[in-house]
Amino acid sequence: MTGASRSRVLLADDHAIVRHGVKLLLDDQPDFEVVAEAGDGAQALQTALTTELDLAILDVSMPRLTGLQATRQLRAQRPELRVLILSMHDNEQFFFESLRAGAGGYVLKSAAHEDLITACRAIMRGEPFIYPSAVTALIREYLKRGPDDVPDDPLTPRESEIVKLIAED
Repeated sequence: MTGASRSRVLLADDHAIVRHGVKLLLDDQPDFEVVAEAGDGAQALQTALTTELDLAILDVSMPRLTGLQATRQLRAQRPELRVLILSMHDNEQFFFESLRAGAGGYVLKSAAHEDLITACRAIMRGEPFIYPSAVTALIREYLKRGPDDVPDDPLTPRESEIVKLIAED
């Protein structure tokens, strides 16, 4: 593959060591190139709105704006930009909220070395990526609630505020 055909990626995580490791993993692939990095959600949003990108990989818990908040704004302002959430939280609530916000997938940091490239490629093909244990949660939730009974926002305003404060800590 030539450099021109590589997907341009924004990598946003508040931990530089994580960004460095993920950047090495992606840049080693023939079809991805990390062209921008951000250390918080507000910087990620600003960068994504001003840089030519194909994919934004956002940590779910970042200062200033969480990955979920940034995803909502990106989907509203740049709907063609694909978003993948990267998280240390194996948490159904974060997973479901990521999907509601418009992310194409959710990858656990603990399995990123196995799943990240697969997830990025799926999302770039327009397919969702769901890590294995989340599939069970998704099926269980669907069967419990049905397709038309999903709340718009499972977090209360106070819960959203707490998630933001945790991310800023």
